[in-house]
Amino acid sequence: MTPAASPPSSGFRPQQFDLIVFDWDGTLFDSTALIVRCIQSACFDLGVTVPTQTQAAYVIGLGLRDALEHAVPDLPLGRYGELAQRYRHHYVNSQHELSLFAGTLEMLRELKARHHWLAVATGKGRQGLDDALAHADLVGMFDGTRTADETASKPNPRMLMELIDQFGVRAERTLMIGDTTHDLQLAQNAGTASLGVSFGAHDHAAFEPYAPRHVAHSTAELHQWLREHA
Repeated sequence: MTPAASPPSSGFRPQQFDLIVFDWDGTLFDSTALIVRCIQSACFDLGVTVPTQTQAAYVIGLGLRDALEHAVPDLPLGRYGELAQRYRHHYVNSQHELSLFAGTLEMLRELKARHHWLAVATGKGRQGLDDALAHADLVGMFDGTRTADETASKPNPRMLMELIDQFGVRAERTLMIGDTTHDLQLAQNAGTASLGVSFGAHDHAAFEPYAPRHVAHSTAELHQWLREHA
C-alpha cells in the first residue's frame, strides 16, 4: 500500500519511533464501561449467563466474535450471531454517550506535528471504527487503521505487521500503545515496543510479562512520556 503521508524528513526524524499505533477502546476512547454494559445486556436479552464486569472487560480488544465466545463460552455456536446483533443494538443506541479521554486530541496533534505516522489497530469492525472516528471528529487524523473484521484479531500480529509494511518502517521503530494484555501481546508477537495504559479494560498488574516500556496512568502522563521518549 502507498503510505498516507510523506516519510519524516531527516531534519524532523522522531527520536525513537516513526510509527505510533494506538488501540482505540479504553486507550483513546473512554468506552470500556459501555462495552461491558452492552455485553452484559446482550446476554440478559438472550437469557444466558451474564458475565461479570471483569469477565466482560477482559475480552475488550478482541474481534467481536472472539470476544463473545470468550465471555460466554457455554452459548451454542449457532447463537453467537444473535448475541452479536443484540450487542450492536445496545452499543449503537448508547455510543452518543462516549468521548475521547481528556487531552487525547492535543496529544495526537502534537505527535502529528512531530512527523510521526499515527495508526489505529483495534478489535472493532470497520464500520464501528469509522463511526467512532466521525463521532470523535478524528476523520483524517490517522495515517492508517486496521480492524478485526478485515485482518486477524489480536493478539495475532497480522494487523500490526500490515501497518508496518504499509509505511515501510522497521518493527523496532514502531510503538504499540494499548490498555489490554491483548495489545501488549500483539506488540510482542510483532516484535515491536509497547506502552501500556492503566485506565482502560485490564488491570495493569497483568502487563509485566509483556515488558512494556512504560505504563501510563493518565492521558497526560502518556502524552508526557511520548513527548520525552517517542
